[in-house]
Amino acid sequence: MSQYSWGTPDSLRNLLCELVSWESQTFTKGEQEFALKVQAKLMELDYFKNNPDHIALHEVDIGRNFVSALYKHPEVNETIVLISHFDTVQTEEYGDLEPLAFHPEELTKKLYERREDLPEDARKDLESGKYLFGRGTMDMKMGLALHMAMIEKASIEQWPVNLLLITVPDEEVNSAGMRSAVKELVQLREKLGITYKLFLNSEPTFTQEPGDTKDYIYTGTIGKIMPTALFYGKETHAGEPMKGITANYIASFLTQRMEWNSLFRESDLGESTPLPVSLQQKDLKTQYSTQTPYRAVALYNVFLLKRTAAEVMDLFKQVAQEAMAQCNSFYKAICENEKVEGVGTVRTLRYEELLRYAKKKFGSTYIEQLKNETFENTSWDDREKSIHLVDKLMTQCYELAPATVLFFTPPYYPAVNTSRDPLVINSVKLMKEVAGSFNIEVNQIHYLNGICDLSYVNYSDEGDGWTTFESNTPVWGNTYSIPFTDMLQLKAPVFNVGPFGKDAHQRTERLHIDSAFVQMPVMLESLIRNMFSETTRESQLHKMNMCT
Repeated sequence: MSQYSWGTPDSLRNLLCELVSWESQTFTKGEQEFALKVQAKLMELDYFKNNPDHIALHEVDIGRNFVSALYKHPEVNETIVLISHFDTVQTEEYGDLEPLAFHPEELTKKLYERREDLPEDARKDLESGKYLFGRGTMDMKMGLALHMAMIEKASIEQWPVNLLLITVPDEEVNSAGMRSAVKELVQLREKLGITYKLFLNSEPTFTQEPGDTKDYIYTGTIGKIMPTALFYGKETHAGEPMKGITANYIASFLTQRMEWNSLFRESDLGESTPLPVSLQQKDLKTQYSTQTPYRAVALYNVFLLKRTAAEVMDLFKQVAQEAMAQCNSFYKAICENEKVEGVGTVRTLRYEELLRYAKKKFGSTYIEQLKNETFENTSWDDREKSIHLVDKLMTQCYELAPATVLFFTPPYYPAVNTSRDPLVINSVKLMKEVAGSFNIEVNQIHYLNGICDLSYVNYSDEGDGWTTFESNTPVWGNTYSIPFTDMLQLKAPVFNVGPFGKDAHQRTERLHIDSAFVQMPVMLESLIRNMFSETTRESQLHKMNMCT
């Protein structure tokens, strides 16, 4: 009889510590190697030794892969997809303890020796002995460990359900892993003739406010999009300021209207998005000189619940036009006061409008050459490439200046919510009951407030609103893309049930030990068992109907 490798709290804890010790910061060698190690670890299970074709690596990019591992029951088609990511953020904030950041047991002991240096909340948690510290313990290698344990138990006990484990790189930056996995999910479904019943993620519980200690389950995930503006003014010498207009001056009007603008706030099911803020604003001068800065850029963070990219762009343009009208009014008054003619009014246009103008002026061949030169620069990320391309086009179409060009920069995470799905409603009730057996109160959140990979399944934009994103994202189809049409085919509900922890992406990132190793295995098993009990009942009813 097969033995359980990860069937006890201690063995599951050991598995987590092993996963954490495999350093996998985004865009590092460790991230590239992690998928190979997970594959090898899963291959230790008897099920995958006997069914090696049920586990595979799938290429993402730059040497990175995601892992798929399928436990397939021979008589069942309905499948629960277990989704996780294995990359982590950087560790510089650990200071001289950075070498221990990926070794939870050792780090927790060392932090105890320095507990007086910790914030009060973290110190109390450390002294309680109820938390395990370390990068990736909470976000989110514990989720992966739980999924591996579920796969193991299902295969040994031959649960009448299919479990498809998908663990991906690069959730923390661009979600390249999950965007690649979407296509494989569609192909696997068609190849194996399976159906997807639920997309289950196990991201940890995120606090709703400082000091929050409640446990949450999530029936959707918030969306995120980044409207961006390139401001192109008119250069001049600082000694002759009225012969030009700085991009910084133009940018100030839009940023003041974008920051905390309630027009971008959405509400649904009693929850609301945070207000927008700027994530970056800078001029594009590469060195100091007395030439005034005439090119600048600003990136704005906008959270989503229901809006599509098309709706966001329309609203962004409305706000930008209002901002530029105010800018032009102020600028005109200054010019009148200084008795100068000025350099003209600032216009507002979308990237797609600028691109059409440039193609008409220079031809498609030149534009493609300009794009290729931009995309070939491996030292720039997708945001820098986007900015560079818009900047180059505006420089070549100087006659359009002064102008504000509106576009999108990656990443884009559509919002997803399945709170009203009957399966999810029943699952929420079950999770509350199981948590209650541990004397824990679990609260439902309709939209996970930490960006997650569930954004790329159950997409519901029936109005083709994504085409606005495609036509206004300069790197679209080259270094960045989203498989919208495939996402539309993955219609199963989403659910997130994960362990309690605190301070993701901070030096004090920590995982609640009982939640992770005692309570959460029971909750996930109960959830999955309830799913296949329902599937078994439906199968029996179907057979009875066939007989009659």
